[in-house]
Order: sequence, then structure tokens, then C-alpha cells
Amino acid sequence: MIPDSAPFNEEQRAWLNGFFAGLTGMKPGADTSQVTQALAGNLGGGVAVAEEEVEEDFEWHDASLPIVDRMEMAEGKPTERKLMAAMAQLDCGSCGYVCQTYGEAIANGEEKNLTLCSPGGKETKQMIKKILAERDSSEPSNGAAASANGNGSAAARNGKAAQWSRSNPFTAKLLESRELNAEGSAKDTRHVVIDLSGSGLKYDVGDALGVFPQNCGDLATRVIDAMAADPNITVTTPSGETKSLLKALCEDYCLKDPSDELIELLIDRINDDSAKETLRTMLDAGVPDGFDVLDVFEVAKGATVAGTEVIETLDPLNPRLYSIASSMKQVGDQVHLTVGKVVYEREGRVRKGVASTMLAERVAEGETVRVFVQPNHAGFTVPSDPKTPMIMVGPGTGIAPFVAFLQERAETKADGKNWLFFGDQHEAFDFLYREELEAYQSAGLLTRLDTAFSRDSDKKVYVQDRMRENAAELWQWLQEGAAFYVCGDASRMAKDVDRALHEVVADQGKMSDEEAAAYVKELSSSGRYHRDVY
Repeated sequence: MIPDSAPFNEEQRAWLNGFFAGLTGMKPGADTSQVTQALAGNLGGGVAVAEEEVEEDFEWHDASLPIVDRMEMAEGKPTERKLMAAMAQLDCGSCGYVCQTYGEAIANGEEKNLTLCSPGGKETKQMIKKILAERDSSEPSNGAAASANGNGSAAARNGKAAQWSRSNPFTAKLLESRELNAEGSAKDTRHVVIDLSGSGLKYDVGDALGVFPQNCGDLATRVIDAMAADPNITVTTPSGETKSLLKALCEDYCLKDPSDELIELLIDRINDDSAKETLRTMLDAGVPDGFDVLDVFEVAKGATVAGTEVIETLDPLNPRLYSIASSMKQVGDQVHLTVGKVVYEREGRVRKGVASTMLAERVAEGETVRVFVQPNHAGFTVPSDPKTPMIMVGPGTGIAPFVAFLQERAETKADGKNWLFFGDQHEAFDFLYREELEAYQSAGLLTRLDTAFSRDSDKKVYVQDRMRENAAELWQWLQEGAAFYVCGDASRMAKDVDRALHEVVADQGKMSDEEAAAYVKELSSSGRYHRDVY
């Protein structure tokens, strides 16, 4: 009755055979189908016969599709698949999952944070909330226990020493935050060095470092002033800690993206009909780009709210993931990052990227930041075969992982060819890591280096243009088995590079558009086309 392949010893198998024989009134050795029927009869039909798992086809799992099209494709699917379709479809790992597993974790209650898909931004967050609000009330719950975050749940299991993770970050020392751009640049890009000594943390090239940011104290103070609250009142954070309101707003809550719950709260607490209508429009259409929590309070001037009420409506302050720009084989217990400082003006007020300005301005060398390693997803790392050629496309801060790739190949003495496409605004000011790259080129490690500086001529030139200019050689490398990597902006650059890749394949391979698409799809499925985009 119990098959020989079942994971039991002879004594356990004999006991189970006797148990089921007694339960079903059948003799050991009876036909398996009869056993199943008997069990179903005795247990009220509650025994399910295992079937071979059918692989699902996620037709919406295409980052080039608009969210409206993806949701149409997922129409009629279970909640977890609709949630998957709402994600950015990059499987980038910035949420600590891939698109499928993040949707499943939200659907079954294991993940309560609905704002982790940073590439999807506001539209993903709003769609997730809509899907959950519309969830069929008859859809059964699997009873999964809820947790603040599904990542790192095994950190302190069985009484063992905690592992550093998203839910238990390591407090590391900042060693360096050095400007990479030359004087005269419109940008401020930093080479950031963090000390992991004593943590035991290890990473592979292609992994990301999660950094827990802190809000600018000035912004947090202005938000508190706007709600006329006492900055020293004690509040409880999402992790259960008690802190002053000011400290909690700096360390635990997102002040960048106002939540629907905050807007609804303020609508209920103001009398100005015009302001109410403005806020209602934001509920329906979403807040304008760059609009933050302080902006909402300025629209709702005079609203009477308590600080404890407000924090109940705020989203948690999520970690930021940065592609690692180093190989441990070369830098030891350090981790290097390439961070573009984000600062811009809107409505007469300077806005700051919460993590980038923290690393560039607010944390001094020798002070600490909280970090964890986020492993790469879908094989975004150097090829396992050191002879495999690599084609890397990484403009701007997208160069970060490829600095690590080149360090790794240098340290392992890999003899595969390496080709880098890099671009930025001005060659004189913005050629990041120029000395290192030219040294690799002189040493023969970097076989080709093609650059595109968009502001150095009347005609703007980008990395995808350099790909087209070198189409014949690019195609030759692909024919030789090269792996193709892209890192950087998901909304424009990565799409333009993908389009150029399809064009090169179609033109040089003498293929139709459909055949070229199939070729590129095969590159991806065979592990030769990888993207780390954000």
C-alpha cells in the first residue's frame, strides 16, 4: 500500500500499511486506486490525488508591456497571478522576491508591505491596492501567518546566531564617499566604500547591497510642524520599537510617497472644499510626480490631526538596493557602490533622494549605515565558463556591476573576451572609472570599450546607437556564445537597448522581426541575456 519509494524505513512502512488497512478495511497489497477510493469514502472525499504539476504560462511576464495590457491578460486569474501581473516584470529582486513570489506572498498574507516593487512605482502600488480591494470575498485564505516581511525569516531559527538580512541588517562603517565626476559636471556620482568586517557577510558579483536610508531631519521636522505635533511624543514603529515622533519619521516612515490612507485622513479633517477636491483628484488619479508627504499637508493646511494618527497612514521606509561595484576577491571585507546623488527643485523646495543624499552628505566617513546583501536573481553574474565572452551595457551608474565583473575576471584570470558599452553626458566630466577601465583595456582584459557621451555634440548619441554602429561585430560575438548584460534605467535605457538588440539580430542574422524576437527570447531562456534594471 505504501510504495517502496516513500521516505520511510521498513518498520515505519509496516506500521503505516497496517494503519491504512485498518482505516480502509482493505488488505495490504491492494490496488492503489481502490485504496484511494476507500480513503475518499472514509474521509468524506477529502483525499486529493496528486497530479503532475503543469507549468503555467505567464504571458504578462514581459517588462515591455504596459500595466493595462498586463492586467487584461491576467483577467480571470487568481489574486496572486493578478498581483504578479501588477509588478514591473523585471524579476530584479529589489523587493526581496521575484515578481511571482512577491505576488504570492502578498496574496497569502505573508507579506504586508505593498510598496516593495520600486521599478513599478506608483502605478504598481495603486494596482496592488485595487486588486486586494476587489478580491473576491469567496476566495479562500490559506491561513498563512502574516509577517512584516517575508525575507530573512530564518534569521534566528533554532536559536542559532542571527543572519544579517533585510529584517536584521548589519550596522557597517562607511569608509569612503568619493566624487567620481570632475568639476564642472551637472552630476554628483559617488564611489562609496563600506566595511563589512566582522559581519561574515559574503557576496558574489552581480549581487546588490540593501541600504536602509534615513530621511533628512529637516524634512521630518517640517512635516511635524505642518501637523502641529510635538516632535518628542512617543510612538510605536512598524517593528514594534518605541521612539520619538521625530526619530520615527527619520528612520522608519516614507515621506516621499503619500499614501491613499493619509490623503483620506486629511480630507476628513479639513473644511476647505477646494482643497478637498484637489485631494480627491489625487486619490483617483494619483499624486503628481515628485509630490511628497509635506506637499499633501500644504494642500490640507489647517487639518487637525495627531502625530500618532498620521504615522498609522504612512508607508514604511524601504531599503534601497544598489548594484555592487566590487569583487570580494579583490577588495576583501569591503563592498563598493556607485551612487548617483539625487537632488532637484520642485515648487520652490529642494527635494533629495533619501538614500543617495544620505550616503553623499549626511553620513560622514567612520559613521554607520545598516546594510544587507541581496543575492542576484536569474543568473546576473559572470558566466560560469571563464572562456565565455561578455557584452556589458551600463551607462551612468549602470556601470557598477560591470566594474565588479571585470575585477572578478581579473582576479580569476578568466580568458573570455569582454566588451563594455558605457555612456553619460560629457566625456570630460562624467567618464566614471576612466582610469580603471583604460588600465583594463591596456592589460588586455577589456577587449573593447565603446563610449557614448550624449551632450558632447549637437546630435545626442547613446549606448544603443553604439550597438547599432557595431552591429556586425556584436552579432559575431553573439554567434560565438557571448552573454549579454544590461544594467541601468528600466523605463527608457533598458527598453532602447533591448530594441537595438532585436534590430541587430534581425539585420545581421537576416531574420524577420518574429524570428529575431524568438532568438532574443532564447538568449534569455538559455541564460545569455541578463538585465539588472531599476
